[in-house]
Amino acid sequence: MSYKLGIIGAGKIGEALLSGAFAKGLFSPEEVILSVRTESHRQDLESRYKTAATLDNRLVAANSDIILLTVKPKAIVDIVNAVADCLKPGTLIVSAAAGVSLDVIESRVPGFVAVVRAMPSLAMLVGEGMTVVSPGKNVSAEQLGAAMKLFGSVGRAMQLDEQHMDAVTGLSGSGPAYVYIIIESLADGGVKMGLPRDAAIQLAAQTVLGAAKTVLSTGEHPAKLKDQVTTPAGVTIDGIMELEEGGLRVTLIKSVVKATERARQLLHK
Repeated sequence: MSYKLGIIGAGKIGEALLSGAFAKGLFSPEEVILSVRTESHRQDLESRYKTAATLDNRLVAANSDIILLTVKPKAIVDIVNAVADCLKPGTLIVSAAAGVSLDVIESRVPGFVAVVRAMPSLAMLVGEGMTVVSPGKNVSAEQLGAAMKLFGSVGRAMQLDEQHMDAVTGLSGSGPAYVYIIIESLADGGVKMGLPRDAAIQLAAQTVLGAAKTVLSTGEHPAKLKDQVTTPAGVTIDGIMELEEGGLRVTLIKSVVKATERARQLLHK
């Protein structure tokens, strides 16, 4: 048996990528095999996606052209060590484990195996993820393209050198959590001024979505777009003054820096 895509650790991220790949027509169910830890989860995935599913990681590794590892960083070394001897020439491993360097995986698999490191974001669950990929030393242009298409099926994909991956983790990997706090805070402000809670949350969330889409669609610098909203002697400039006085800008910068530093402390070697 042979499969084009194998997913080891088919949890939320793995399922999101699977759904995106199917929606974009990248793979058909019979071309995919999944591995999970429990029999109940295995049966559930087989039923919902009509794909092969197993509890055996080695079965996935030995029979897949592309192996997507969507497991926790602490588990990555044990899994790679366990499947390394059954990998076939031309296999592409795509790791989505935060903080795990290309060298960690490349040093544990045969030289004929290509490795791509990826840092996705949770927003891929709704098709708006931001993923950065970094190719290892043996990755062909075709293999890199396949990885980019896979992550592009659930949002946007960008290629950067691996040296930037910790900063990517601190920005787009952790960033959704920062934005959720911003949305919650904006909604709280609306509630403070008398808006119903559900209306305030919807207003805040759509405002953030619209602002983000404007940046991506127009290609304009955020500062220029901010100035377009901020009319002279208007209400927005008063709100901005409060944000600056409260240190929002510096706090967000420091959040990215702190998360980046933490990412550097995760498993690299």
